Amino acid sequence: SKTSPLFHSQPNMKKLLSTHLLTFLAFSIFHLHSHASASSEYVRPPPRNIISTPHDRPDSHPQQVHISLAGRDHMRISWIAQDKSAQTLVEYSKIPGAKRTSYESSVTGEHTSYRYFFYKSGKIHHVKIGPLDLNATYYYRCSGVGDEFTFKTPPGKFPIEFAVAGDLGQTEWTAATLVQLNKRDYDVLLLPGDLSYADSQQPLWDTFGRFVERYASHRPWMTIIGNHEVEALPIIHAHAFKAYNSRWRMPSNESGSNSNLYYSFDVSGVHVVMLGSYTDFDAKSAQYKWLEAELAKVDRARTPWIVAVFHTPWYNTNVAHQGEGESMRKAIEGLLYKGKVDIVFTGHVHAYERFTRVYDNAANPCGPVHITIGDGGNREGLARMFKKPASPLSLFREASFGHGRLRVENRTHAHWSWHRNDDSDSTIRDEVWLKSLSASTTCKESVGGQERSMSSSAMDEL
Repeated sequence: SKTSPLFHSQPNMKKLLSTHLLTFLAFSIFHLHSHASASSEYVRPPPRNIISTPHDRPDSHPQQVHISLAGRDHMRISWIAQDKSAQTLVEYSKIPGAKRTSYESSVTGEHTSYRYFFYKSGKIHHVKIGPLDLNATYYYRCSGVGDEFTFKTPPGKFPIEFAVAGDLGQTEWTAATLVQLNKRDYDVLLLPGDLSYADSQQPLWDTFGRFVERYASHRPWMTIIGNHEVEALPIIHAHAFKAYNSRWRMPSNESGSNSNLYYSFDVSGVHVVMLGSYTDFDAKSAQYKWLEAELAKVDRARTPWIVAVFHTPWYNTNVAHQGEGESMRKAIEGLLYKGKVDIVFTGHVHAYERFTRVYDNAANPCGPVHITIGDGGNREGLARMFKKPASPLSLFREASFGHGRLRVENRTHAHWSWHRNDDSDSTIRDEVWLKSLSASTTCKESVGGQERSMSSSAMDEL
């Protein structure tokens, strides 16, 4: 049997057992609370085994290295070191280590740490580097020690390819998804919530960081919160998102957001808005006001595509999590429709489902295509039960683990494909060509902020 992740690199066994007991109690309280609010119609299968990824480097060496976009020509490098004296430094160059004597550039950044009951994190480093050339390969080292990593910046023009995988976790299923996903290159990964499935067991954040490092240090991972990132417990721990906010720093400042729980970024002609399903979103909220202003200033001549990513789906024909996104839909859907958002990616439901263009619970050629992709490999298993008969809005649905790929070919057309994990092969089970709403002749005109009614033939522009 695998060794528990709580028992790696811990010098004091007595202290460890106390930590283990308390985090277990917190974990139990969290699940009693969450299960009480879950849909009574759907019962999840029992949890599956988690892969334990040990810390096998010196404490001064970086671990859990991952990168994220931080502006058009900047990248944020994040990592953890157990040694408190480790430098918050990134050295980088376009020349690999074997061909040079020193790095061309170096940047220092900021660091933080956090406590969760008796758990104390390592020193968490965040360094923003740049300006960087687009579509270029860089080599970098963190804290001045340890391994050299490499990443490639996204292109400055079309085509660009996004990988999409939600509700990851750290199981054998997750491992299969990431292996399949990385058999073909991509530019940016979009993760619509539920990363580590730590659920208050903080050492699982560390094992997750080590588990995904080989991928997340190589291409930018753009993440957003899910319900498993909340980690707030009634009465005894009221501070939500502490681990996520400390570990996974996203470009909120760069996009004018005052919260790490929602932000935006531009990349290669695509404007992406990442929204928080578990922070305030009503018309009086900071997130709503930020999103309204954000969509209003998008220049479709510069970024003809708009993609939205959040955790809880608004449209869902699975028995699991019915209606859980309805309040957010009622609050925000009008903003996405007015802003002519092309595609919405969500997770939460552990299955795959693609809808037609939709707005206000009806097919609409000027609404976004909603895609649920919460099938990354989490320990809770798949949500296998769909409602019958199928809604005419739902064009494809399947309860299998997998990932998606959005290849934006040019200003007007993009190809979407969903790849099911099937033994050693990744099988394309669903694919469709999409046309940008900015190029749609039927959706260009608006009157008084409301789209004109369209004929059914306009749906051909999907």
